[in-house]
Amino acid sequence: MIQRVQTIFLFLITIAMGVALVTPLWEKTGIQSSEKAYLTALQYTQQQAVAQQAGIPAQEVPTTAVTSVWYLALLIALVGLVALYAVFQFRNRLLQTALCAVNALMLTAIMGIILYRTLYAGKAYGNPDDQGSFLTGFYAIIAALVFNALANRFIRRDDKLVKDSNRLR
Repeated sequence: MIQRVQTIFLFLITIAMGVALVTPLWEKTGIQSSEKAYLTALQYTQQQAVAQQAGIPAQEVPTTAVTSVWYLALLIALVGLVALYAVFQFRNRLLQTALCAVNALMLTAIMGIILYRTLYAGKAYGNPDDQGSFLTGFYAIIAALVFNALANRFIRRDDKLVKDSNRLR
């Protein structure tokens, strides 16, 4: 039924993915205060300050390089939609389990993309010793991983309970 505990966890996955879509995932400040890099679900942005060539050394012109990571936003949205769809598949626990497995794979891919972008591609930017800081969106994805594991556990427990009760009949 829809009032089971795994429904709560599946809704929490959907909420966590919404948070990950709208909040930044990572940021890093460079050596100078005007240098900054950050990652959102849609783009990876590097902002650097470059001295002007016109002979005025006191002023710096910021240059911004933006790389689109639309596939990250697509995966995050898919995880949220699959979790929302799984809520309404309460009569078919095998399908719910399969949807949780698909979500686990997509969440793993999301984490891989984020860690590549931040720890490898972002390391070349600014101070190489500083890894930057993970923000709310990243922790929402980690929470979604935990909620997905808990939802899968409770779905399996429900399935076992139903199988055991059928055995007694």
